[in-house]
Amino acid sequence: MLVVEDDPTINQALADRLTAEGFGVVRAFDGPGALAAYHEHQPDLVVLDVMLPGFDGLEVCRRIQDQRPVPVLMLTAKVDETDVLVGLGVGADDYLTKPFRMREVVARVRALLRRVDRAAELAAARQPALTVGDLVLDRAARRVQLAGVEVHLTPLEFDLVAVLAEQPGTVHSREALMTEVWGWTDARGTRTLDSHVKSLRAKIGAARVRTVHGVGYALEA
Repeated sequence: MLVVEDDPTINQALADRLTAEGFGVVRAFDGPGALAAYHEHQPDLVVLDVMLPGFDGLEVCRRIQDQRPVPVLMLTAKVDETDVLVGLGVGADDYLTKPFRMREVVARVRALLRRVDRAAELAAARQPALTVGDLVLDRAARRVQLAGVEVHLTPLEFDLVAVLAEQPGTVHSREALMTEVWGWTDARGTRTLDSHVKSLRAKIGAARVRTVHGVGYALEA
């Protein structure tokens, strides 16, 4: 696992806690150092601060996702939704706003790794494609086409739309989606799902993902 944070105290605290939880950790403190560590160690997951010297975490995320997709947990002091959506747009899977609790970092890391394992199992099972109107999801190849044109989705966006596409028109509760896609048993107070839905709507069309206020979401043809 790669931890990228320019504050030495936070960087060390993250590394210590994740190491204590049984993860192998390498550290970096700026954009160029993050890319160098990524290429050298090929981590399974990256915990990545947004504000970094050299170049920022968004650019780091974009570059590593272009080369080898890997789960990225963004750490950000910015709470504006636009900033979060930019992060998701360059390939981040999840985000935490500062200040954060170390146990929440560990929970998010474990959930992301569980999702990766589950995605690999589903791909190995060679599940048939899902078709909802002119939206086609190839679950084995993890590719999406909209009206015959390929759409680039992040890994979590793909998992989210795949769960919705298994039962088109059916409303999935927020709790069920967070459990199925993120592996969380308690998602109270988080805006992660809402941010991913907004990003997904921007890519496949806002009308395709219906909101049922107070309940959850459904995928429409």
